[in-house]
Amino acid sequence: MGSVSLKIGDGTARFKRTSLCSSAVNTLMIFCVIITNLFALYAFTSSPKNDHTELLHQAHKNFSLISEQVSLILREIDISQKKLAQMEKELLGYQSIDLSRPNIANELKLFLQRHQLPLGKDSKTGITEMVPSVGHSCEKSSDLLSQYMNYKVFGPCPDDWSVAQKLILRGCEPLPRRRCFAKSVSKVGLHPFPASLWKPVGNKTVNWSGLSCKNFECLNGKKLSRDCISCFDLVNGYENQRFIKSRSKNDFLIDDVLALGSGGIQIGLDVGGGSGSFASIMADRNVTVITNTLNIDAPFSEFIAARGLFPLYLSLDHRFPFYDNVFDLVHAASVLDVGGKAEKLEFLMFDIDRILRVGGLFWLDNFYCANEEKKKALTRLIERFGYKKLKWVVGEKVDNLGSGKYEVVLSAVLQKPIRV
Repeated sequence: MGSVSLKIGDGTARFKRTSLCSSAVNTLMIFCVIITNLFALYAFTSSPKNDHTELLHQAHKNFSLISEQVSLILREIDISQKKLAQMEKELLGYQSIDLSRPNIANELKLFLQRHQLPLGKDSKTGITEMVPSVGHSCEKSSDLLSQYMNYKVFGPCPDDWSVAQKLILRGCEPLPRRRCFAKSVSKVGLHPFPASLWKPVGNKTVNWSGLSCKNFECLNGKKLSRDCISCFDLVNGYENQRFIKSRSKNDFLIDDVLALGSGGIQIGLDVGGGSGSFASIMADRNVTVITNTLNIDAPFSEFIAARGLFPLYLSLDHRFPFYDNVFDLVHAASVLDVGGKAEKLEFLMFDIDRILRVGGLFWLDNFYCANEEKKKALTRLIERFGYKKLKWVVGEKVDNLGSGKYEVVLSAVLQKPIRV
């Protein structure tokens, strides 16, 4: 029955038509042919009557029954095709958005239009039109998406970054582009690189709208996550000592891990990297690290950028926008605990494996194991990837979020194998 194609982000997602509906339609069509042939056979092989009039009457009756059965079967096929089309609409993202609804912003309608190439088919790619990229889950938040796309063209954008982040967290990623000017921040008090790596970041360098705290002094007193406790305090906090001095056997030192890479560590990715301290310490060692983060309860992205580092504003539900086998090192901590079904973590792990080169290192740093089953599930998953265990430590640490209880954590340095 063919396939449908949807441009999402940096690739094309292809969905085969649902096999159940396709089988039903095929079965109905075969049934239609069989019934038609049986009635035709009956009409032409039935015993002749005494007179010609009765024969014509019987033939007319037979053909009427055939016509009625065929019409019934065609209606069933039409109903099945409509159900199949509805299932495809649910699979396809923005194409299922009803742009005729009155609450859909005009800018969203304009952005979602397909644009034909001026010279027809492109000889290199084979495409004939430009399709806008927008997350396939945006349909579930179409009202919020229309709010995001409601602005004055060539005017200032609404100060609604928190709306954009809410859409991203709902799976509406990537977001559509907008034709308005984002709110400008003066960025007063930035320091030159590399001094910027460990200099305090000024309060006027970030946009505090939509956040409960309005300065870094407020944030320094908060425990935002297991990996970010006073993580914005670059002078008096623990940030400048992390990865250099260990507080437990699960705290690996950066120089020890780099030695495992045999001098081949040049570029890395820090997944859920907090305020960017891992990337800062790596920068001190001439290693470039991209920090993946969102602005959950704090201006992480702007803070990382103010330190002269590269923030990647992306949720972990999104495919990493990097080519295969490009990173020497991937570092991740408890942010890897994505929750939900086991398949969700598997998708994330396969994407990490995709961007990590052969011989590259995957550093799992103090991953919180909520229970023994979670530890076993993660261990089984790692073993299925065939990574070489260069370091593997399971230990207990006091919960740094304040409960005072001991929690099981796993730290490991794994090396990606050669696969044939």
